Amino acid sequence: MRHILIVGATSAIAEATARRFAQEGDRLYLVARNPERLAAVASDLETRGATQVETMVLDANDTTKHSELITQAETTMGGLDTILVAHGTLSDQKACEASFDETLKELQTNCLSVISLLTHVANRFEEQKHGTIVVISSVAGDRGRQSNYVYGTAKAAVSTFLQGLRNRLYHSHVHVITVKPGFVDTPMTAAFSKGLLWASPEKIGKGIYRSVNRNLEVVYLPWFWWFIMAGIRAIPETLFKKTKL
Repeated sequence: MRHILIVGATSAIAEATARRFAQEGDRLYLVARNPERLAAVASDLETRGATQVETMVLDANDTTKHSELITQAETTMGGLDTILVAHGTLSDQKACEASFDETLKELQTNCLSVISLLTHVANRFEEQKHGTIVVISSVAGDRGRQSNYVYGTAKAAVSTFLQGLRNRLYHSHVHVITVKPGFVDTPMTAAFSKGLLWASPEKIGKGIYRSVNRNLEVVYLPWFWWFIMAGIRAIPETLFKKTKL
């Protein structure tokens, strides 16, 4: 039985993943900003078989509360061995181009708040000599593109931070998993037209669940995004800068 902290628990991907954990009878500590939505998700997970479901209403950008959050989850569940970091926003690229304040806000949510959480939990897991850290990054971080380079910058920084943590924590038996979804059909992407490359939150959640069970490291979801991004990364910069990606 795992003791799992999920930050951003009301996101579509986090909820789909949590349902998999609940079916295994795991203990869950859910964190999100919206109390009504959080309560609904918690109730659903209880009916699906979770041994214990606790909640905390918190904006992940309040980094002053992160240490307290980790301690509270640990104490309430009688231990903590897994964290899934799933909060974030889809940046408005044009707004960020026009305003550094807007860019800073997006970097705070999608990068700095994540790094704060990871710093605290990495120290706890390193001390206890076991644990699993799972963070939802994005294929957007694999190469800077004009359409979303602020969001991509945040995700690239998170992915690099996770790579360093993986190297640091290996000898402490702490597993670090970087999840890189492609296009996912969620409320956050409701305005986008959908095509063959789009996946459901349930499919991504299943992939995350399997990644945790198999102690994987860097996971593209769905799997074919590894090949897509390998191709995009291989384009020479002299050609890539002329594209409209």
